Amino acid sequence: METRIYHAVDQLKSGGVRMTPQRYAILKYLMESTSHPTADDIFKSLSPAYPSLSVATVYNNLKLFVDAGLIRELTYGDDSSRFDADLSDHYHAICTGCGAMVDFDHDPVVEVERAAAERTGFLVQGHRMEIYGLCPSCRGLVS
Repeated sequence: METRIYHAVDQLKSGGVRMTPQRYAILKYLMESTSHPTADDIFKSLSPAYPSLSVATVYNNLKLFVDAGLIRELTYGDDSSRFDADLSDHYHAICTGCGAMVDFDHDPVVEVERAAAERTGFLVQGHRMEIYGLCPSCRGLVS
């Protein structure tokens, strides 16, 4: 994990980005998180340790990290973008009860991309797939 953070910091610095303590904290939080946090989640988690941190600072840094290719922004119709530092090909299962998002691996659905290209004429550049349902906690399987 520390290696990923080190490389991300190095990439930002080589691009002329100054590494402030707040910026480092946001980046580290994202790199260590598996919960796909929102900007508000990040702010609430870090603001006790960084009292001068603002929501605007979090949003500005998230945009910087997305633009640098360090994280992905996962957008949804309700304007609650989530952020994912795992850039590997993977999918998400999302709980319709509590909103939890869990990564899972599966072979890429290349055949679906081919079919979409053939039927639409699109030059397919990628896809995003989410599975929706109730997590074990919301189903009452976990206490």
